[in-house]
Amino acid sequence: MATEQQNSADGDGLPLGLTVASGAVAAAVIVPLLWLVKTALDVGFDEALALVTRPTTIQVFINSTILVVLVTAACILVGVPLAYLTVRTDLPFRRFWTVVVALPLVIPSYIGAFTFVSAFGPQGAFQRALSPLGIESLPEIYGLHGAVLVLTLYTYPYVFITTRAALKSMDTTLIDAARTLNHTRWEAFKRVTIPQVRPAIAAGALLAALYTLSDFGTPAIMKFDAFTRVIYVEFGAFGRDTATLLSLQLVGVTLIILTLESRIRGEERTTSGGRGGSRLQLGRWKYPALAFCGAIATIALVVPLGILLTWFAQGVAETSQSLAFQPEYALNSVLVAAATAGAAVVAGVPVAYLAANYPSRASAMFERVTYVGYAVPGVVLGLALVFFGSSYATPLYQTLYLLVFAYVIRFLPQAVGSLRASFLRVDPALPEAARTLGETPSGAFRHVTLPLVAPGLFGGAALVFLTTMKELPATLLLRPSGFKTLVTHIWTAFESGYFGQAAVPALILLFVSGLSMLVIITQEGYDVK
Repeated sequence: MATEQQNSADGDGLPLGLTVASGAVAAAVIVPLLWLVKTALDVGFDEALALVTRPTTIQVFINSTILVVLVTAACILVGVPLAYLTVRTDLPFRRFWTVVVALPLVIPSYIGAFTFVSAFGPQGAFQRALSPLGIESLPEIYGLHGAVLVLTLYTYPYVFITTRAALKSMDTTLIDAARTLNHTRWEAFKRVTIPQVRPAIAAGALLAALYTLSDFGTPAIMKFDAFTRVIYVEFGAFGRDTATLLSLQLVGVTLIILTLESRIRGEERTTSGGRGGSRLQLGRWKYPALAFCGAIATIALVVPLGILLTWFAQGVAETSQSLAFQPEYALNSVLVAAATAGAAVVAGVPVAYLAANYPSRASAMFERVTYVGYAVPGVVLGLALVFFGSSYATPLYQTLYLLVFAYVIRFLPQAVGSLRASFLRVDPALPEAARTLGETPSGAFRHVTLPLVAPGLFGGAALVFLTTMKELPATLLLRPSGFKTLVTHIWTAFESGYFGQAAVPALILLFVSGLSMLVIITQEGYDVK
């Protein structure tokens, strides 16, 4: 057995078919980015240096850095107190607040930005409501502060969920021991609680930073020149060289963030306990705590839902027929999302099975490569496939095949992660028993292994389906001419200035996003007690 494990670790004895299939999947994921690098190298060193060092490019880098830092800090300031209140205090209606303050995660940030512009922008709903009181204008919503506000509201749940999980699993006897040593509650919090939950806070913060860096819709709607918005604008203005170089810069910053995330994940420590510990009595701080939770929920949930429902109740303004919502847009979204989910599961099975059952350097490398697409922002992946498709895969360019391919690359890790966890839970003795009864390896897989991993397979497919429905930049860049989905109709309504036309597709997307939260709860066992 030891020799077999050693051979596996060295990459020997891997099934040829699985290895070839996994390698093909990994190659398909990495090719678009290699094409992006090749395109950048074709620019020439002198021209590339001039483009990268020009003041506007440097300003984009500074803008993106400031945006990521401010949003990440704000997410920590919002998410950590909410997690502590719902776990370690006697906050009234804790179960209710636990669910409510996590719900902003289901709202795509571009829908949040869309509704905030309608509510607080010039001649927006709030300005019109306040005009009888003599208030003729509100603070400007566009720019850095608007982007920070919206992205914070819809990314702080990453910090909230990871911090809450750490607080629930931490050993509360250490806090009680600190209290017996005459430490105040604040001293015990600083010396005991913070060190135990710091990795979880950092992990959630890095997820928020990664999302902020890759988000396209919010900077575009808020007219803030971050990487993603400028890349999209340059591409639309035929600034191919600039868009390519900015994309590589964005990939570089993303990889730095992922490296930090990987290191922090390696420093995590598993703690136990968390049961039976006394909760902090809020006393006179109970009402400010409730006001804090209520304010976050109101701003993040009530405002966008109120705007969308108002549009829906009022009906849409008369516009050209091209802006009228058609049910086929929802059908198109469902069809491409379903195709992506099926393709992602098919592509993910060999990678996940090889990684789970034949651990080696090769299988680990194939699995890690599949995560590259998820780490790369959608606008960069879309741009890479536009270049590749228009130059080398002309028959696929402007077709649904290339669009689905982009989705699969983008969300393949969701299928691989779910499948690998399911394969690891299968007792190896069961397929071996089937082999002794005359089953072939493929027969044992079909009749024994596959039924056992079915929940993970369908769970991964559901996650891919739901996230595909919401993907904006890759859809805008790669959809065939005339092919419209929910997200493209929302974007068209925004660019045309007819916000009311986005009500129905946005509400449908929110419903689908709510289903994604349900999937997370059922698959991950998210505890709201």
